[in-house]
Amino acid sequence: MKETREIIAAHAKAVALGKKTVLATVVHVEGSSYRRPGARMLVTEDGELTGAISGGCLEGDALKKALLAIAQQKNKLVTYNTLDEDDHSLGIQLGCNGIVYILFEPIDTAALNNPIALLEKAAAQTKPGVLVTLFCLDDPAAEQPGTCLLATGNSYTGHIKNPALQAAIERDIEKVLESFESKIKKYPVGNSAALNGFAELVKPPVQLVIAGAGNDAFPLVQMANILGWQVTVTDGRRTHANEQRFSAAKKIIVARPAEALQSIDITAQTVFVLMSHNYNYDMAMLQQLIKTSCTYIGALGPRKKLEKMLQELEESGMRITANEKEKIYGPTGLDIGAETAEEIALSIIAEIKTVLEKRKGGMLRQKNGPIHSGNILPANMPVCLQNIQSA
Repeated sequence: MKETREIIAAHAKAVALGKKTVLATVVHVEGSSYRRPGARMLVTEDGELTGAISGGCLEGDALKKALLAIAQQKNKLVTYNTLDEDDHSLGIQLGCNGIVYILFEPIDTAALNNPIALLEKAAAQTKPGVLVTLFCLDDPAAEQPGTCLLATGNSYTGHIKNPALQAAIERDIEKVLESFESKIKKYPVGNSAALNGFAELVKPPVQLVIAGAGNDAFPLVQMANILGWQVTVTDGRRTHANEQRFSAAKKIIVARPAEALQSIDITAQTVFVLMSHNYNYDMAMLQQLIKTSCTYIGALGPRKKLEKMLQELEESGMRITANEKEKIYGPTGLDIGAETAEEIALSIIAEIKTVLEKRKGGMLRQKNGPIHSGNILPANMPVCLQNIQSA
């Protein structure tokens, strides 16, 4: 989400300066690649790049393709085949062992629902949405509709020319939100070349709430900010929880736990770390959080401290289920041998990311199969549609 916000800001700056722009989006990948579908890069007519579609190996050639798209004012689908390590067609041995399909879309600022406008609206949502991009793998020279539809809640922004196609895609959008995974499907369109639809799950940014404004919270706030997470710091001490100490935090709350949580909208992307070094404050916060829908509750300190908290809560009459205990992580953080505040912050951030992505956090060299999860279906997987005559 941070990269998306940077792209939106760069586009606004380009518009103010009268520059034309192109949005390059990775729409499909076969095999391995540095970036996955949904990775984006904004290119201005004078060659300024914001975002990334690879580790740097494709950007040079992509710049040329983007400038061509600006000149022609036409969406273009470009294929980069990196399977052959001896292929010098791009002037460099890519060695990624994959095929990457990138869609280039010149941005027409006069169009109400242009790709950047849809992206900006998606980034402003506090709940998950789905952004739909249509392209044609079967015939790269055919019309490439591009980013055309955004689903947020029960409303849609933008439209697809063919009502039957839009209806089919809307049904698949529901499946994306149910599975919480992006999908790519192939839609037959009458006698024309089939269209591929990339229904991209757009998650709101992670909301990290740190209960405790001690000095050891500084690196945790800074690292979360680098990732584009929205950070809230809450503490009962005004001398500790203030803007002078935590300028990078989006929100600072000076209140008791019950009062503090009234100012926080808890979603599946909301995570908490209890690190006030005040036993009573941490336990009061834990008591409030256990019954909420938050995904992660990290408790800094020894395991015995957390066990004592849970025991006291249960002895007070609170019934804590196995599922509720499952989302409590104490001691918080991955086992990386952390000692300093910065190292501990790194271990906590890594564990939160692991939990949110439903991973195990092991070493990649010990992983069998591809690094990235296989939640993107093959682009040639068809979906049965009737009476779709044109896109």
